[in-house]
Amino acid sequence: MINNFQNWIAGEIKAIKSKNQHRVLTQIDSGMGPEIIIDGKRFIQFASNNYLGLTMNKKIINSSKKILESYGTGTGGSRLVTGTSNLHYELEKKIADFKSTKSSLVFSSGYLANIGTISAIMSPKDIIFSDELNHASLIDGARISKAKIVIYKHCDMKDLEKKLKLVSIRKNIRKMILTDSIFSMDGDIAPLDEIVFLSKKYNCITMIDEAHATGVLGKKGSGASEMFGVEKKVDICMGTLSKAVGSVGGYIAGSKKLIDFLKNKARTFIFDTSLPAPTLKASIDAIDIIQNENGPRKNLHKNILNLTKFLTEEKFDFYKNDTPIIPIIFGSEIKTLKFSKLIKESGIYIPAVRPPSVPKGLSRIRITLMANHTEKHIEKLKKVLKKIKKFN
Repeated sequence: MINNFQNWIAGEIKAIKSKNQHRVLTQIDSGMGPEIIIDGKRFIQFASNNYLGLTMNKKIINSSKKILESYGTGTGGSRLVTGTSNLHYELEKKIADFKSTKSSLVFSSGYLANIGTISAIMSPKDIIFSDELNHASLIDGARISKAKIVIYKHCDMKDLEKKLKLVSIRKNIRKMILTDSIFSMDGDIAPLDEIVFLSKKYNCITMIDEAHATGVLGKKGSGASEMFGVEKKVDICMGTLSKAVGSVGGYIAGSKKLIDFLKNKARTFIFDTSLPAPTLKASIDAIDIIQNENGPRKNLHKNILNLTKFLTEEKFDFYKNDTPIIPIIFGSEIKTLKFSKLIKESGIYIPAVRPPSVPKGLSRIRITLMANHTEKHIEKLKKVLKKIKKFN
């Protein structure tokens, strides 16, 4: 039986490799700044979601060190047992203020926030309308809920409304429109104003995933819901603390009733060991910086404009969205792997993105920009991209 199992695994790995979809882990021997160390060599990296560079912020690191000495390295329990500290409440109040909601709840990751929330609210008799390019955590949450899932074309509001009309006459069911605000692989932004309008028109719950928008979009950096002016109209707003915030964890922001419900029903909250104090303090300080210091976001958007101008002038096949996620499309897996390797040989780290992360035929390198990428870093990237373009 054991040999059969190992043979089966070997066969599955062989099949993955035959499709040029085999993945290996890259060991990084440094902090997550714009330059990293791999195998003893220094690379400029354009692959991190640390958009504002806050993982290496000295003020945040020093503050977290002090909390580490007072609170220790772990919590020793779930939030409902021994795992809730004053720092959890301080962070949750800060997130609610940041997102302009009545309350919020912190989870150990954005993935857990999504699957726990969706599966707690939706049931097999309900219907979820899901954008076709939603993140895996939204897809998995919908599947776990066992609700009927209706996929609508990516950011296509006509298709969404057409599908909403088909079930609008059904009563005694909950309907949810589920979408990312910034899509992680394409970098584009969902039309949240139109989505909220349709949700009200067809009596749907709205749940948006602000993972890649938190700290990046909006006048005060709270996300796409702020940018579109719909913070108070979205029913459930999810976000992460692990990207622009530079720490770890996820959150749900919404009404007091919603948060009270999730404390009692979301299994990924109830049964999970809570986040340790140093990470909570890091998130509190990072949100302070996002709210009160415009410098990091200004630098980030300057870098976005700089690189997108270059890619446009050089006629690269890329998605222009005014977000830090800039995919350059190469098409086939083999071609993308080849160019990713050439880029790495030039001292820049940008992994290839292949199916199932993206649709077949749309393999790409996914450039992600950070506020602390310098002009020198950007110029080196431009030089390398121009070089590989000659081989395309």
